[in-house]
Amino acid sequence: MPRVVAFGEVMMRLQVPGYETLVQGSRLEYSFSGSGVNVTAALARYGHNGALITTLPETPVGEAAIAYLRKLGVDTSLIRHGGRHLGMYFLENGFGARSGRVTYTDRLGSSFNTADADNYDMKDLASRIDVLHLCGITLAMNDSVRKQMKRLAEEVKSAGGKVVFDCNYRPSLWGTDGYVKARPHYEVMLGLADLVLMNEKDAKGILGIGTEEYDRITQMKHAIPEVAKRFGIGTVAGTHREINADHTHSLTGYIYHQGTFVFSRKLTFPVYDRIGAGDVFASAIIHGELQQYPLEHTVNMAVAAAMLAHTTQGDTALFTENEVLRALSDHTSDVER
Repeated sequence: MPRVVAFGEVMMRLQVPGYETLVQGSRLEYSFSGSGVNVTAALARYGHNGALITTLPETPVGEAAIAYLRKLGVDTSLIRHGGRHLGMYFLENGFGARSGRVTYTDRLGSSFNTADADNYDMKDLASRIDVLHLCGITLAMNDSVRKQMKRLAEEVKSAGGKVVFDCNYRPSLWGTDGYVKARPHYEVMLGLADLVLMNEKDAKGILGIGTEEYDRITQMKHAIPEVAKRFGIGTVAGTHREINADHTHSLTGYIYHQGTFVFSRKLTFPVYDRIGAGDVFASAIIHGELQQYPLEHTVNMAVAAAMLAHTTQGDTALFTENEVLRALSDHTSDVER
């Protein structure tokens, strides 16, 4: 079974229970997450060997993170130790017209983001990786982390492995003139990637590819082929989201492969916890690619997995393939055609 490895930060998620705000509440519930955590845990649930490369502090908090990852089924053998802190974020759940809110803290001082490049033997790590997952959230951290990402991706490619890059652009992490700052780094990562997760907003904002003159699906059909051609990307996938008047969400997934678009069914559902759903979609796309499923099957499975993630508390949604396919089948009556 291929070894799928993610390089990224582990964060502590501190959630206000229910629908209270931080100002109102007096209790917090904690768990551990991160894009790499979510992806490798989901792939482990699909039967793959999902491992994480990161740096954690040798403290009770770091030990709790390791225990949590093992409970998720994530291979922790590639994790290094160092530094003193774990990045954290506070989550306030939205309700109705009030949107949810995430507040990051101590990111730049975390063990992962302050780890020296010598903390990782990139060539040795690359020899153990069949598929490497990287994301734009990690890319936004600092120059040292960016260099580590690029070096690891280059080593994995040299060793014959595949690179998956999820654009995951976060304006709050890049700051003022974020798109201008991000573009050169994204261009490098896209040039190294075999599979990319992105949508038309990423193409337009980060790369300046595409136009806003058409509806979003038409924008996607114009922009994604150009991105794939410019950077030599084999497969691009992503989602189109609609937020409905009754506060339900509708998702349509797509895969673009060798000049062909394949779109999923549009699924409409209520939302319980939205965070991490994109990682669940990405995980199912990676799984479908590894299993060499037909594109239509892969994209429908991925959007169904994302739907399930919206109904599950926590960043990390763990479903078996049978559970995802059952949800897709059961939802047929609600599909908008």
